Amino acid sequence: MTSQQLKGVTLGSTMTLEEFVSVARDGTYVEFSDTYRQRVEHSRSLLNKRMKQGRVMYGVNTGFGALSTQVISTDQTKQLQRNILLSHAASVGEPLEEECVRAIMLMVLQNLGQGYSGVQLRTLEMYRELLNRGVTPFVPREGSVGYLNVEAHIALVLLGEGKACIEGEVMPAKDALAKAGLEPVELAAKEGLALINGTTSPTAIGALALYDMVKAAKSADIIAAMTLEVLRGTTRALDDRLMSVRPHEQQRNTASNIRRMLEDSMIARQSIDHRLQDALSIRAIPQLHGAAKKTLYDALSTFEIEMNACCDNPILWPDEEDGGAMSGSNCDSSYIGIELDSACIGVTSIAKMSERRNNRLINTHLSGYPPFLIQGSGLNSGLMIPQYSQAGLLNDMRMLSHPATVDSIPTCADQEDYVAMGYNSAKKAREVVKKLEYILAIELLSAYHAYPFIESSLTPGSASKAVLERIAPSVSRMTEDKYLYPDIEAIKDLIHSGDILAVVEETIGALH
Repeated sequence: MTSQQLKGVTLGSTMTLEEFVSVARDGTYVEFSDTYRQRVEHSRSLLNKRMKQGRVMYGVNTGFGALSTQVISTDQTKQLQRNILLSHAASVGEPLEEECVRAIMLMVLQNLGQGYSGVQLRTLEMYRELLNRGVTPFVPREGSVGYLNVEAHIALVLLGEGKACIEGEVMPAKDALAKAGLEPVELAAKEGLALINGTTSPTAIGALALYDMVKAAKSADIIAAMTLEVLRGTTRALDDRLMSVRPHEQQRNTASNIRRMLEDSMIARQSIDHRLQDALSIRAIPQLHGAAKKTLYDALSTFEIEMNACCDNPILWPDEEDGGAMSGSNCDSSYIGIELDSACIGVTSIAKMSERRNNRLINTHLSGYPPFLIQGSGLNSGLMIPQYSQAGLLNDMRMLSHPATVDSIPTCADQEDYVAMGYNSAKKAREVVKKLEYILAIELLSAYHAYPFIESSLTPGSASKAVLERIAPSVSRMTEDKYLYPDIEAIKDLIHSGDILAVVEETIGALH
């Protein structure tokens, strides 16, 4: 489906995380509302007026950072815009994924479209055209502390500098623009700084990660419920009376999700007195998943504020004709970075419980099923080694859960003597959620292969049955050792795409 066939997202009012992801990931068409255009044009006219009055304003007619005491003459301001982009495009290494670059461009439009930055409307129209025409700047991903150099690689494309990708081919930016029917533009005063400033890259990349984390956390409830079911766990630990005396909303909602998954399960009904008490990886699902989800929803609240804010520096206050450019530090990424560091800890906790549940599925002494869920073990290893993969992935996640925001390495000759490091929080959040999806996929793979060992008279719940039927076309039942990589990838893709969540919600209604 092309972006023109999708319903467009109109900028100018509050944007949701779902709308944000639809543009970055699905290519949804971007439009500007009249309000958006009016805000931008008013801010630019105000900046032009103040420049004519000869006011000295940081980033408009001065140097940047530690060079802010250097006044730039009017006839040098255009050269200043070009220079800041060329000198700041210093990130290195492998390129960011296309959806991350698109997300950053969208965040730049959101940031500068608030009407406090003094940029020209035509400049923002160019970013909109890059999004809508499928031109993706080539952006090396390593080396940002929160802003500037990643964004500079993107902004260079407006000048016909750097590289860009169109129709799957990386080429000089000038050629990519020409192929899309666009011409390079010349930036005016303040625009070079505005295009690269702010929390746009941490917010953009982090928003994609957070979207996937929330979806994976809901999928974790589904997968945990299926493991509880197939391991003959007791649903007594999910009783709402138990939840009510410790009334954390996400804990209570998680227990409700799992009860609804299993309310028509003959297996769960038969197993309610199977044990007096289950192991914590089964019994404490509402408590741990709930705590992690609270962290994710706290982060979501912060992100929805940041996505609809102005994080530029300086800002131009449009209602004070006597005012100038107010320099502060709205470009600091601490809000985003700290939330993402916390989110990484939360989803790593979900992963560590998933690995333990999987261990119970494949360990014959804990499950009562054949070793590693295959007949003829010894000759066959069955699902022994995917748990090794979980262990390796989980070790990575634990390392990545060390907070980036507790670090600070001064930059800019100590003008920026404290640095938030929110970009690295966002970058590692992307990696953490990918690994969570794999860990959950391996647990679900084991649960899928455990169900046939349940006596046929005991049927699973309708939600579990729907998941099993969704997996079946991609993953054949294992009677002897087989190549497992495609199966893990297939289930991981079903989790990432939201298919697992969708089939359950189609069966029992929306999960909390």
